[in-house]
Amino acid sequence: MKRLILSVLLLLPLLVVAQEPLLTPQQMPNSVHFLPPPPDTASAHFRYDVSQYRWGKAQRADSARLAMALRDAVWGLQTICEEYSVPVGFSITEKETPAIYRMLCTAILSTDQARVLPKRHYMRIRPYAFFGEPTIYPADEAELRTDGSYPSGHTIRGWVAALLLVELCPDKADAILARGYEFGQSRVIAGYHWQSDVDAARLVASAAVARIHADKRFQKLMKKAKREARRVRN
Repeated sequence: MKRLILSVLLLLPLLVVAQEPLLTPQQMPNSVHFLPPPPDTASAHFRYDVSQYRWGKAQRADSARLAMALRDAVWGLQTICEEYSVPVGFSITEKETPAIYRMLCTAILSTDQARVLPKRHYMRIRPYAFFGEPTIYPADEAELRTDGSYPSGHTIRGWVAALLLVELCPDKADAILARGYEFGQSRVIAGYHWQSDVDAARLVASAAVARIHADKRFQKLMKKAKREARRVRN
């Protein structure tokens, strides 16, 4: 319940801008049909997942990387705006860059729909629950025990934001994509996702971005965002 209340508060700016997603889960590409299922626990791929879970726990010893993973754990558009303002080189806010903010709001709310069907279909147990160990962000543990792990919703958001911001700032592509990659790895470090959840999520996000670009309503938002990006960067 606490996470639900926090999520609503964090999403208030998003909801003001985009009351509902442009596309439904059924209109988004369904990764159940184009990606393999999560690894079987007897497979070599799952042993790699376990190895990466241990790697993630080891990363927590790095205070700077731990701090990033904690920031990335907070669900909400504000996290995306604050974290990606660094690689793009300007503040992404509703007041300072309203067109870019609106585009990201709409895109994230819409591409979020791509996680619904595969999560519901697989209902994969999360690593912290599998091992019975704490995460770095206990506020979400109770609720997410009953939420499927495959693919990672946080990673979808982070990779969607990275791909769209590269369109606005192509000369910053390397830095933006590096941050997008680490946004996903933060979920492994946090203990909330297996590496295969994160890897699949990047593909789901890419498919979702391709799909939303075919929507004329989004095309108009992106056109305005590109115009605003040119203005704020000059």
